[in-house]
Amino acid sequence: MAIKKVPEKEGNHERWLVSYADFITLLFAVFVVLYAMGQSDKKKVEEVMQAIQQSFGMATAGASAPKVNVIPSQAVTIIPSLKPEIKISPMGRTRSGQVKTRAEEKDFRQIKSAVEAYLVKQGAQNKVTLEITRRGLIVSLKEAGFFNSGQANIKPEAYDLINTIAEVMTQYNNPLRLEGHTDNIPISTAQFPSNWELSTARATNGLKYLLKNFNIDPNKISATGYAEFRPIADNATPDGRARNRRVDLVMLSGKAERGEP
Repeated sequence: MAIKKVPEKEGNHERWLVSYADFITLLFAVFVVLYAMGQSDKKKVEEVMQAIQQSFGMATAGASAPKVNVIPSQAVTIIPSLKPEIKISPMGRTRSGQVKTRAEEKDFRQIKSAVEAYLVKQGAQNKVTLEITRRGLIVSLKEAGFFNSGQANIKPEAYDLINTIAEVMTQYNNPLRLEGHTDNIPISTAQFPSNWELSTARATNGLKYLLKNFNIDPNKISATGYAEFRPIADNATPDGRARNRRVDLVMLSGKAERGEP
């Protein structure tokens, strides 16, 4: 008797759906894990940002901004500090207890770049010039921007620039020299019989202002007047005479300080 042949079953062409479903499930699980990790990192980033803001004294969201006092009748403009470890108080005085370091040539370059950028922003680049020499950093305050002709009192509108420049320079313990200069045109008034008195008075007034408003060691600052005898330009032209009428704020280098008596 012949054996009846059982017909073969047709192949199941939908088995791939099982593997596809497993793959989709795994892919979904991967995205869930990635999403959870992303939320955790975002929280950590926010915590880091808050810590940075607090370390630099910046107000966080929802917190009230600190009150700032200024010098009466004198606006104080502060540019970013070149030495973050030295905190500056609202009145422009370096907080007591902070140890100042000596500025070297690289620091002079940083100060020069920062102040020049500020001057350009304020449109005051024609009032102040900066130069680095063997003596150190020389900041020349031109008469037109800081003094009236024949007068030694600092113009009230010039305090903003002086405060900004001094704010950066007084973070270091380098000696400071204020040196008054004039052109060669004689002056003879009851207050200033000659250019010697005028140049010295301008330098001395600058010194007294810095000592009053900034944390400066009196042993490391001095003032002198040179009258017309140390020109930087030719007195034969109006432009040259205008350049010579100035007060130089000199931040001495270590070598220049050692060469002084």
